[in-house]
Amino acid sequence: MSSGRRSSMMARKDSTRLRIEKMEAERQDRRRAAQERKQSRAQDQQRSKEAGDPGDIDFIRLVQKWRASHQEQAQSHEDSAQEQQRICICVRKRPISDKEIQRNDHDAVSCLHPNVWVHSAKLRVDGISKYLDHNSFRFDHAFDEHATTDDVYRFSTMPLIDDVCSGTGVRATVFAYGQTGSGKTFTMEGIQALVSEDLFLLLSGQDEFASGCSFDNTTVTVAYFEIYGGYIQDLLNDRHRCKILEDGKGEIVVSGLQEYEAHDSKQFLSLLSSGNQTRTTHATEANDTSSRSHAICQIILRDKASGKLCGKLSLVDLAGSERGNDTKSHNSQRRTESAEINTSLLALKECIRALEDNKMGNKHVPYRASKLTLILKDCFTSALAKTTMIATVSPGASSADHTLNTLRYADRIKEQKVGDKPNSGGKSSGRSKNLERAKSASALVERPRAHSLPAQSHTHVDKSTEQKRVEQKQKTVADDDEAELRRVVQSLFEQEENLLNFHMSTKIQENAELLTEEGKMLQNVQREGATQDDYDEYAARLGCILERKTMLIAMLEDRMASFRAQLKKEEELSKRVGNLSQY
Repeated sequence: MSSGRRSSMMARKDSTRLRIEKMEAERQDRRRAAQERKQSRAQDQQRSKEAGDPGDIDFIRLVQKWRASHQEQAQSHEDSAQEQQRICICVRKRPISDKEIQRNDHDAVSCLHPNVWVHSAKLRVDGISKYLDHNSFRFDHAFDEHATTDDVYRFSTMPLIDDVCSGTGVRATVFAYGQTGSGKTFTMEGIQALVSEDLFLLLSGQDEFASGCSFDNTTVTVAYFEIYGGYIQDLLNDRHRCKILEDGKGEIVVSGLQEYEAHDSKQFLSLLSSGNQTRTTHATEANDTSSRSHAICQIILRDKASGKLCGKLSLVDLAGSERGNDTKSHNSQRRTESAEINTSLLALKECIRALEDNKMGNKHVPYRASKLTLILKDCFTSALAKTTMIATVSPGASSADHTLNTLRYADRIKEQKVGDKPNSGGKSSGRSKNLERAKSASALVERPRAHSLPAQSHTHVDKSTEQKRVEQKQKTVADDDEAELRRVVQSLFEQEENLLNFHMSTKIQENAELLTEEGKMLQNVQREGATQDDYDEYAARLGCILERKTMLIAMLEDRMASFRAQLKKEEELSKRVGNLSQY
């Protein structure tokens, strides 16, 4: 082989070796970079866990990056407090709980007043790439996890206290709504304590902004009851069952409900504490102490001389709603509770929306759709009615779907979209006083004003016409089943009440009367000197009594058979539906 060819081959080998060495070096660099990224990811994961925000670090980084780019868009709550409104919708986000930390649930909700964003964790079609699906809503007030109950009270409930104490007959209502375990009851109990302080301070005349009612001319009474399973139970009177009646003037009266007079804040809180302890709660998969009833605290101000209503404040802690996965092991009683809860929440939404519709001439308010709205009739139909809803949400990513349901429910009540301009309205003296009182209590941190945000920033995947048709058909069938289930559950409540009333008032009471008559008959025939006529009369009357008892037993059996058939139908529909939709 010639020296030229040999040198050429060596040159090619050197070139190949150099490329291989270069590829090996690049491979080592990639491995080193991947190892560094892995270590950095593990460190970030540990830091997030120590900071109380565990979970998938990739999604956590995406959320943190989004918040860093949008943080300056938050506004001050004081700007929103200037507007006069009949309906005020607030959202409160609670901190991450210990249970969510244990199951590595990251924070997926951002509250940048007045907007609330839900960052749903998604995977692209490749099954590897991660991204966030952002959904945004705009409300009157949005409180993040750092806001205290005092902050929530200052902008949601304090404006109503002045209106109630003005002596003009204002009916104010504060609702707390949210998923079970979202801090709803915690928020309402805190508001109850703050209401007691503010209310009695105004009535005592010690507040510089006090006007209207005072202890010299006004009495304060408290009624506290719950609606559970279609029944009204007095929480301050050993859970005594009450009835809803309507008088000749069309006013709704809760018959048997006790009202207790409160002379100071301490006595007021003692009554509420007693009621809170006797409220119905049950353990569910989502919460060990889930509220299964609507608790209603009514604070009534009346004129001492005439007894005329000067003002009324209703604090309503609604029953906790749950997702379908949280109700998969529920029995018939839990499913019945869920059906009643959803029915009343739907009726409540329509009634609150009707308050705004009244401005446009629509006078119809569907308050008869549930017992909850029927009891609060005057709060919906009165021209002086004012309403505040506080929607509480859980921050965990696993609760994102239910958080969206809660926010959609609140959004439908007000029907206010992100980017809409605030309703124009004049400032009221009450609002101005409330703002001054809030400033004197504590100064809020001013934040830059945000620009208008898009209503939603998520991408929808186009579906084929056939798939849409199938989904629409499935949705129609599901809606029909849900509607049928609601009718069955409502009928179940009515049959249950009729069965109990018949058993108590007819069967037991009449049977007791018949037993008393039988005793007298036996005494008559067992006495000395009883004649044959007495025995004949005894035998004839005993035959009539036995016939009556047989007829009562047959009637009770018929009602029981109908009730059992309805229960079986409810169970079959529940299996088919799975769970009622959340409103």
